[in-house]
Amino acid sequence: MSEGFTLPAPVGRLLARLPRRPGSHLFVVGLNLALAPHLPLDTGVMLEGRSLRIEVADAGLRFDYTWRSRAFRATEHGNVSPDLTIRANLWDFHQLLQRGEDPDTLFFSRRLVMEGDTELGLLVKNTLDALDMDVLKPGKVLRTLLNQAA
Repeated sequence: MSEGFTLPAPVGRLLARLPRRPGSHLFVVGLNLALAPHLPLDTGVMLEGRSLRIEVADAGLRFDYTWRSRAFRATEHGNVSPDLTIRANLWDFHQLLQRGEDPDTLFFSRRLVMEGDTELGLLVKNTLDALDMDVLKPGKVLRTLLNQAA
């Protein structure tokens, strides 16, 4: 993949046909394994009950979730706008996670869109900026799981 990669439209149309609820469940399992253990308590308090959506624009994917009782939970917002929607193409989300692009650069170039509660958007952005992204690497997540199981 190179900068500016966009998922081919036929692949995006195919992915967009997938049912949304199972995808949201898988997404929150990943968030709970990799991200939730590293969230500061005050961030959890501020996220409590807030509705969030991640949209992968070129893949036609949408993940609806919330934070309740110290864990991410899949939900379905239906036609109601969530408190915060974060939208980008697959490549741009990849760049964010790898720290290959700054979120502000993506935002001001309109490759990353945040809609809804601005304060919540800043909380999410600042929380992710403060995290060591190594915690999201698969090997690190597996080691954490193995340590918890021991």
